[in-house]
Amino acid sequence: MQNSSNWTLCRIVCCSAAAVVGLIVMLVTLGTLSAVAAILVGVALGVILYFVLTRLFCSDEAASQPAAAPARAETPAPAAKPEPAAAPKATAEPKATTGAKAAAAPAVKSGTQLPGQEELASRKGEWKYQGGAAAATPTPTPTPAPATPVAAGGEGQRPQGLTQARDGKPDDLKQIKGVGPKLEHLLNSMGYFHFDQIAAWTGEEVAWVDQNLKGFKGRVSRDGWVEQAKTLAAGGQTEFSKRVEDGDVY
Repeated sequence: MQNSSNWTLCRIVCCSAAAVVGLIVMLVTLGTLSAVAAILVGVALGVILYFVLTRLFCSDEAASQPAAAPARAETPAPAAKPEPAAAPKATAEPKATTGAKAAAAPAVKSGTQLPGQEELASRKGEWKYQGGAAAATPTPTPTPAPATPVAAGGEGQRPQGLTQARDGKPDDLKQIKGVGPKLEHLLNSMGYFHFDQIAAWTGEEVAWVDQNLKGFKGRVSRDGWVEQAKTLAAGGQTEFSKRVEDGDVY
């Protein structure tokens, strides 16, 4: 016990000495370093000096402490012998039914007809299995009725167009009177590139185009595009188309 006290006292002395040296170093370095740097240097030196002093002067005293005597192992008590399991009790046999109760239960004769038996017999053969090829056959989807086109006096019906000109060569639609460069570009964007397309327009289709030419509503019927297109599609010429070919119009 005395050795342990000496060892603790040695560590206290070493810590005090290291603290004094660190304080002195901190005060000395305040003139050359900043306050924070001086404190860090003093603390670091003090910690290093503390470990060096305890290593030199206190390790022998700690090693000289007697080792604690190992605890005496207690002898385990002998395990108690298990008691023999009790023999299972015999299951009580069910009591026989007395003759009076047995006689009370009604006996069902083989020829007796049960309630509802006649009704079930009359329904035999009504249920049918609907599986097989008949069940696998899908129900055809009804085809919707075609939409009724709007009358010519209304919006009309849009004529079928093309995604691009045939063979990449559109007709010069400017040969139709009333179709200028801007209107020709608009017609091409709507899918109309050739004279025969315009020549095949019906009254309802003319009404639709008249309503949907932005900025040029009514030009198809007012300038008679269908009649001119029929002549041009057949390879003929009109007075206006001759002027366009001669360069007198555009």
